[in-house]
Amino acid sequence: MRRPKSFTIEPEISKHVDETKGERSASDRVNDLLRRAMIQEQHERLDAEAAEFFAEANSDRAEIQEFQEGVPSDNG
Repeated sequence: MRRPKSFTIEPEISKHVDETKGERSASDRVNDLLRRAMIQEQHERLDAEAAEFFAEANSDRAEIQEFQEGVPSDNG
């Protein structure tokens, strides 16, 4: 269900919407752009979470390698 809301849009954004809306209404175009922005933000958050996860995993791996290097092997 759509709810009417009132927002102030900067002139250059309004111009972009008008130039790119095609046959659709300006409201439809704005909603489309906002959906895309929401998806982009979600991807950025997921990328940041993945980077943090892999940084921790790489840190753990480095600690394991350091530990293994300090342990004498049975091959010698």
